[in-house]
Amino acid sequence: MHIQIQCCGIVLMLVLFYFYVRQKRISLYTQKAFWSVFWTTFVCVVFDVLSIIVIQHRHEVSEPFAKFIAKTYLVTLLAVAISALEYMYVDIYVNMDVYRKQMKKYWVLALLGAIGTYAVPLHYNYSADGTEVLYTYGPSVYVTYGVSLIFFVRVFYLMYKEKAKINPRRREAVCIWLVLWIGASQIQFMYTNLLIVGYAGAIGIMVLYLKLENPETNLDRKTGLFNSNALYQYAKEFYAKDEDFSLLVIVFASRAYKNIRLDRRAAIKMQIIEYLMKIPDSITFKNAEDEYFVVFTNMGVAEKRVREIRERFQESWDEDKEGVVLPRWLYLPHANVVDKAGNLLYLVRYVRQEEKEFSETNFFNVGQEIVDKMRNEREMERLILEALEHDRVEVFYQPIFSTAEHRITSAEALVRIRDNEGKIVPPGMFIEIAEETGLIMKLGRVVFEKVCCFIKNHPLEHYGMQYIEINLSVVQCAYEHLAQDYITIMEQYGIDSKYINLEITESASTSAKMTLIKNMEELMGYGVKFSLDDFGTGQSNLNYIVDMPVDIVKFDRTMINSYFENGKAKYVMEAAIHMIHGMNLEIVSEGIETKEQFQTMEDLGISHIQGYYFSKPLPEDEFIEFLEKKLGA
Repeated sequence: MHIQIQCCGIVLMLVLFYFYVRQKRISLYTQKAFWSVFWTTFVCVVFDVLSIIVIQHRHEVSEPFAKFIAKTYLVTLLAVAISALEYMYVDIYVNMDVYRKQMKKYWVLALLGAIGTYAVPLHYNYSADGTEVLYTYGPSVYVTYGVSLIFFVRVFYLMYKEKAKINPRRREAVCIWLVLWIGASQIQFMYTNLLIVGYAGAIGIMVLYLKLENPETNLDRKTGLFNSNALYQYAKEFYAKDEDFSLLVIVFASRAYKNIRLDRRAAIKMQIIEYLMKIPDSITFKNAEDEYFVVFTNMGVAEKRVREIRERFQESWDEDKEGVVLPRWLYLPHANVVDKAGNLLYLVRYVRQEEKEFSETNFFNVGQEIVDKMRNEREMERLILEALEHDRVEVFYQPIFSTAEHRITSAEALVRIRDNEGKIVPPGMFIEIAEETGLIMKLGRVVFEKVCCFIKNHPLEHYGMQYIEINLSVVQCAYEHLAQDYITIMEQYGIDSKYINLEITESASTSAKMTLIKNMEELMGYGVKFSLDDFGTGQSNLNYIVDMPVDIVKFDRTMINSYFENGKAKYVMEAAIHMIHGMNLEIVSEGIETKEQFQTMEDLGISHIQGYYFSKPLPEDEFIEFLEKKLGA
């Protein structure tokens, strides 16, 4: 029996140990689990060598002692097998209480296996001349391999069943490690003089180290700080333990270094990084090029440290006293306002993008209110996605009355969605979120298709209707291929373009004017007409009407209410009506709810009236019933 291969395995693991301990690292459960795998494998290889030596000198050290050492080597194989299982479980059960509960039965099994290994006989197989021990065999070996096989089968089963929870790189690395080990065992079983199991285990550890456990993978090469992956793993464990921590996010926006000469910026950045590394009671992570996270696990000193950091940034980083850096600060006194690491990182992005206060002031304190707002918006986003996926998007129609013809001649299509209980979600709750997330593009397309389908199935002329108005959001107006997409849909349903009137808003016409006008010209060339919606809100002025090729101007409810409540507003609105009529454009008054309002608008020469005075927005079936009753009347 030779020990050269096993000794190579020991040397390899010692080299890995040297590189591992000299690297900067944070304490993670996965690293602790790897440490367990490393040491059980190392001890296993050492006892493999030791057992060979002792067996060869069994007559000098005594036969019982030699067999005890040989059996101890077998027990270390059991330890490696269960450590492999632990290494997989630490990804699946990040909560340590659940992890220990799941592992308890396997620890008991490993203990019983160890007792069995020591209790039953172990035999030697000798060379032909009976002078040299070739390998060990017998019940003790069978118990070890039998129990180890249970653990290995469990590991492979977990790789398949829980693959969604396990880091794909961990799954791959452990699979390679176990295949090496099992393959080496089979080779050693067929060629008993090749004692390579221990060396194969050492190679497997090297695979785990290179693919997963190299501490350098958690470091940002440029700064030496821990990177975003380390941040996520670190925060993930805190949430798993249900422990709170404080977080200071330092954002170095473009203006942060504006008072510093270009040739000095790189040096000052390194000074700042060195300072962040040395902050007591904290760990600093680089999450993005301009974003650094300082995590405080000692809640008692967090606010004190935050104050000290901000005071330091009020001082110069340069000798000439001009090197003052002006970052923005986002502070979470209690990171447990969210429930997991992914939501924490999303919250930071959300505040940076959505909160004006964060961009307008240097310091933003994140509390429960902003978290609740984020959750509500994410929930609404989920609701919109589900409505799109399960066809819970509906179109309601609100009739529009023609004062010239004294009948309903058109209607406005209004989007509605239903939740999973079938309840209507008010548009005020989801339109803005749909625009911010880009989902308004899908919603708008669905609404346009449903309106085209409605017109195809219910010919408008049969009901005395001339067209349907459909809203375009700001996001849709900025979409370069809007006209092409809508023309394709109209052709698909065989709809005459004269039945379509698209509503744009003043804000839409200012945000992407060139793209909008290009789309409008293409659609108008196809026969579609346009309305300017919500006139009287925002930065309202007649230049919009002059610049945009619209046929109809819609007065917003706010403008109508002001006419009846404010004496000055009357003169403004009457002047606007006069000028709009002078441009040969039609006017629709929205929000008309009483007979008095209706009569006043008609007397002012308003051509179309829309509002609850005639009808609230109606689902498709009810709208058809409404039109049929009007025809019958």
